[in-house]
Amino acid sequence: MQIREETETDIPAIHALLASAFETAPHSQQTEHLIVDALREKGQLTLSLIAEKDDELIGCIAFSPVKINDVNCGWYGLGPVAVLPVRQGFGVGSELIQSGIRHLRADDAAGCVVLGEPTYYSRFGFAPLPDLKLDGVPDKYFMARPLIDDVPSGIVTYDPAFNISPKK
Repeated sequence: MQIREETETDIPAIHALLASAFETAPHSQQTEHLIVDALREKGQLTLSLIAEKDDELIGCIAFSPVKINDVNCGWYGLGPVAVLPVRQGFGVGSELIQSGIRHLRADDAAGCVVLGEPTYYSRFGFAPLPDLKLDGVPDKYFMARPLIDDVPSGIVTYDPAFNISPKK
């Protein structure tokens, strides 16, 4: 398996993979592919990695800037991350997350936040921070991974692309 940054030719396959991977996800509005498209169009897709095996796209992950107390401060949101259903459970998502964190570190990011399942994301150093919140979300599902010692406090906001309504 190879992990690399997306290229323009990968975009249709990333869109299809995200739509497929989240099609039946219970905690999804099935808009992940639209979110990534919107982030890309607005220049807010800081990092988009893909996993491929035998020339097939099998996974992808996106990172975009978040604001804390309405200020850009070098923190990023992880998500979405997706793996083809037939490839799940083989470490593809883990490799994408670890590679993404390495990229963020190399780019001097201050930290990363994620909204997700605590038992999964805690394996990568994510944990709820008592002074970092996402409005309307239970603390245990909103986690952060500081990449420097200085950890801000306040309310985190994602790009408005994350508020895309599902198409009916």
